Amino acid sequence: MKSVLLACAMIVCASASLYAQTPAAISESPIIMGQSVMLDAPSLGDQREVNIWVPPFLEDLEDPINVVYLVDGGQDQDFIHMAGLAQLGALSWQYEPFMLVGVQTRNRIFELTRPATDPRYQAQFDEQGGSEAFLAFLTEQVIPYVEAHYPVSDHRALIGESLAGLFVTDTFLNAPGSFTDYIAVSPSLWWDDQSAGQAASTLLADHDATERRLYLTMADEGGTMQAGLDQLLAALREDAPDSLDWTYVDRSETEQHSTIFHPAALDAFRTLFALPPYDYGEAPWYLVEGGEPPAETEQAQD
Repeated sequence: MKSVLLACAMIVCASASLYAQTPAAISESPIIMGQSVMLDAPSLGDQREVNIWVPPFLEDLEDPINVVYLVDGGQDQDFIHMAGLAQLGALSWQYEPFMLVGVQTRNRIFELTRPATDPRYQAQFDEQGGSEAFLAFLTEQVIPYVEAHYPVSDHRALIGESLAGLFVTDTFLNAPGSFTDYIAVSPSLWWDDQSAGQAASTLLADHDATERRLYLTMADEGGTMQAGLDQLLAALREDAPDSLDWTYVDRSETEQHSTIFHPAALDAFRTLFALPPYDYGEAPWYLVEGGEPPAETEQAQD
């Protein structure tokens, strides 16, 4: 019994000694990801969180900066990981730097869908069909706020995944002038018995000749998700105006619904906002097989 008590005492002493040796922080401070504001949303009957990330060199830019508007952009939604991609572009110059504006959603099935015409969807979803109210919040409140407070260009993109991807697609088809670029990742084109895909040809015929870009991609969802997308792709191939630059990337073999957004968004930014490869100049000697430092370097070391 004494040996057990002695062993326990030694463990307690060792733990106390280890704890006492743990370094103390010199200082602590929060990590600031951006700016968060609350805006009135009259069309939605409430207020919404809008989160903004800007490049650290924004004030040094000579030209106005482009803006990417992120649906489902709350701090507990997709804003933080998408801000990482925005920062990656600013650090690496893989693609043009841009501002990221994340717009919070709450009742997604209401805010991100057009009114259902199929009785089955009307019966299943009591609250639906409010996408025009959400778009009004974007165009009448969020965009004017951003344009009044930041040096932005007239080039703005809309990005979203799943139901937010459906909202992106519907906005492109029904109100194309709202944005210049549209990025729809695994859009929920099953909605209302694939009504968006079915209406695409007719809606595309009404688009004007303004230059716009559309990036579409789908994971391995299959079923009515893929069927709705296939209808949209067929309409784009037949009826897209010449002024539309559109891209489709099939990720059905590589991604699932839960994994697609981040890699697809990175590829979309590289595709739509591409920059020429960075010119690093002549490779230094230590990156060349069998390379030797130049003579002046050797002399300087001597």
